[in-house]
Amino acid sequence: MVSQITRGIKISVLTAFEGTYFKNHKIHFAFSYEITIENHSKDSVQLTTRHWEIFDSLNDKETVDGEGVIGKKPVLKPGEAHTYSSGCLLASPFGSMRGFFNMVNFTSTKSFKVIVPTFRLSAPFALN
Repeated sequence: MVSQITRGIKISVLTAFEGTYFKNHKIHFAFSYEITIENHSKDSVQLTTRHWEIFDSLNDKETVDGEGVIGKKPVLKPGEAHTYSSGCLLASPFGSMRGFFNMVNFTSTKSFKVIVPTFRLSAPFALN
């Protein structure tokens, strides 16, 4: 697990290898990740958008921007947490992801970025 705190918001990430799949006549390596967002600040906040950079060991990079996470824009009061799961397909058995969430502080009405720490995606069978 990797974790990082930005402005009182803690992001923790767990990853898992889910298997290989054929898609468009190519093998893909499937990974899942579970992200927990914890509000350790004194203010209520809302996640509004996400930004991901997804890398694989073949030097492919994919950038994904979107509203919320898995169709939700969670509001977190002080002390609350939100956990969700998602996944990605890579063209190789190794890769990583990093990014950030844009959030709004309800007290100040200001937007701010919360960093999602870089997390590795690796298929166990490919590790030396």
